[in-house]
Amino acid sequence: MPAEKDHTSIASLLKHLKLVLDDVADHKSPLNEALSKECKKLDVAVNGAREFLEKWSPRKSKILCVLQSKPLLLKIQVSSVELSCILCRLFESSSRASSLSNAQESQNLKLGELSGCIGEILEIQKQGRIPDDGRLMLIVESLNLRSKQELLSEFIAIRKERQKAEDNKITGDLEQISQTVDLMSRIRDYVVKLENFIARNGLQIPPYFRCPLSLELMLDPVIVASGQTYDGTAIRKWLDHGLVTCPKTDLCSVQRHSERMNCVDDLQYPLQLRSSTSIPSLEDGHGFETLYVDVSPRLNEEGYYLFREKCHQSSSELSYVHSRSESASIAITSIDYLPVAPTEISRTSSKQDDASTRAGDITSYYSPSNKISESSNSGSGKHYNSSKTMAEMVKNGSRRPSRTLSSPSELGSTNLASTSDVENLIKYLKSASSELQSTAAREIRFLAKYNMENRFIIGQFGAISPLISLLYSDVELIQEHAVTALLNLSINEKIKARIGAEGAVEPLIHVLRTGNAVARENAAAALFSLSLLDEYRIKIGRSGAVKPLVDLLQSGTLRGLKDAATALFNLSIFHENKARIVQAGAIKYLVRLMDPASEMVDKAVALLANLSTITEGCSAIAREGGIPLLVEIVETGSERGKENAASILLQLCINSPKYCRTILQEGVVPLSSHCLSVALPELRKRLNSFLVTSAVSVRVRSQQEDHERQR
Repeated sequence: MPAEKDHTSIASLLKHLKLVLDDVADHKSPLNEALSKECKKLDVAVNGAREFLEKWSPRKSKILCVLQSKPLLLKIQVSSVELSCILCRLFESSSRASSLSNAQESQNLKLGELSGCIGEILEIQKQGRIPDDGRLMLIVESLNLRSKQELLSEFIAIRKERQKAEDNKITGDLEQISQTVDLMSRIRDYVVKLENFIARNGLQIPPYFRCPLSLELMLDPVIVASGQTYDGTAIRKWLDHGLVTCPKTDLCSVQRHSERMNCVDDLQYPLQLRSSTSIPSLEDGHGFETLYVDVSPRLNEEGYYLFREKCHQSSSELSYVHSRSESASIAITSIDYLPVAPTEISRTSSKQDDASTRAGDITSYYSPSNKISESSNSGSGKHYNSSKTMAEMVKNGSRRPSRTLSSPSELGSTNLASTSDVENLIKYLKSASSELQSTAAREIRFLAKYNMENRFIIGQFGAISPLISLLYSDVELIQEHAVTALLNLSINEKIKARIGAEGAVEPLIHVLRTGNAVARENAAAALFSLSLLDEYRIKIGRSGAVKPLVDLLQSGTLRGLKDAATALFNLSIFHENKARIVQAGAIKYLVRLMDPASEMVDKAVALLANLSTITEGCSAIAREGGIPLLVEIVETGSERGKENAASILLQLCINSPKYCRTILQEGVVPLSSHCLSVALPELRKRLNSFLVTSAVSVRVRSQQEDHERQR
């Protein structure tokens, strides 16, 4: 339960209730009518509380749970006091004192203080007055609503409850929930005022640049049908929870294909470049499907990217765009890639051809009017003169001299490298000096980041082989720069093929095993990039990459988890790799990642859907306790999550009657029947298959039982 302050009081109540029930059990004479009646009341109250707890989920609104739990606790408290009073009248003097003491202590328990505070605020709101900050602070502290992610999750949960009440036409509940929505708006405003959300280095973020839904700086501003502007990540999360009204106006429908607001993006850009630290996003707070915009120096240093390809839209180079938050598999981890029949391998080649189009969709969020325009780069004629500055950089501890650009992001986005620049950098890559190697790898890393021409020149003049050699360096920073440079270069399809041909697979696996956190994550992303080529999907699986990728699933950061999951997903398209992934122990970690708190539910379920097509995968999913979580996802997950979860449950039913019985016991069949009426076509088809399979399994089991009885 979310109200942690009440836990002690509830424990005390249960302690006194046990003493009362012990007295009832010790009462040897037949129960009189009053005692029997009160015991029945207590039974009803306890069962009501039990049902409430069984239905509770972390995704439910914390505030509404507090309000709904108070009456249940009070019923138990009143019944406990009444029972003690009745026993006090029936017992002899010695027992009477004990019962009287229990009655007094139970009556003095202060239950639902937080609920009372919330009720007072709702009453104040009814009267048109403004609640004081002290009460709001009590709610924020008690329910842990300090983070922006918690505030967003609570706001979505309350709005979902209101939508449910509107659909069911429950007037009383709707009134209370509507008041709670207003309270939540006040809490959000209070937290904004409390934290002040000052950007790093004292740079104030203007309120009109902050998303009204996530309270974050709008990195991907979009305008919805109501005319309101939201961050694209936040509004997609809103839509994925089945909410279709504008969060702010609550009037107009929100459309999935909202218009991107380039003018706001342009206005934000100077603000972003002035910040010397990372800009907060939902990614940092366990965000949901974030498109991460790389605009600050620290983001560049840590290797978190969104490669913005602005010009040459018809170029084949746009066939792969790497986003560190979604790893370009925002499209590839689609249900289209999740086979449910043995013919899956024959379908993958045709599906793979469309990967470039899907990855290109990511770049459609950005228009040529944005800041980083490679066509304008070409026209500017700026060049980075590495030959004149490299020695000075090494002398000054790898820092750029004052006459060069001040940040890697500026270097990578506004400078073209000449052939002599690249030749000098490659010469330093082969140097015996680790400082020169590190600085050269770092410069190539950022030169290759945004600029297509730079990638082509770097690839043509022989940088790939020395970069691959540096993957075995004992200096972690060199290893990190080298692997990230290769990752940036792999955006170009031809260079990607050359990276694979020059033997990068084994060195990348070496980095995956031995590198620092950033290097391991980028190595996983690079392996994912190579695995987009069919021949390397096979080679990577056979070269021992699966185990370290699975290890990253266990110990990686959120970005590392996403990189590992997308790489494993792409490897699992090749049937032979599925058994390797299962044998490496991936199922255990993927089942854990189905916890909503991990923010990895959709990716975990997508990979599990592929692994469930083999017998070992089904067995491991059932053994690791995945069935109840899958049933919950079918009920409350995103549309993509529901499709994949239904696909896995279908495979489990086909695989074994034992698993089918477990699924039926979880109550998924009536749930699936209900979902059919509201499901998308693909989900409806999968649920239909699941229901038919379940029905056949039930009929076969019934016939077997009848046959056994006749024998």
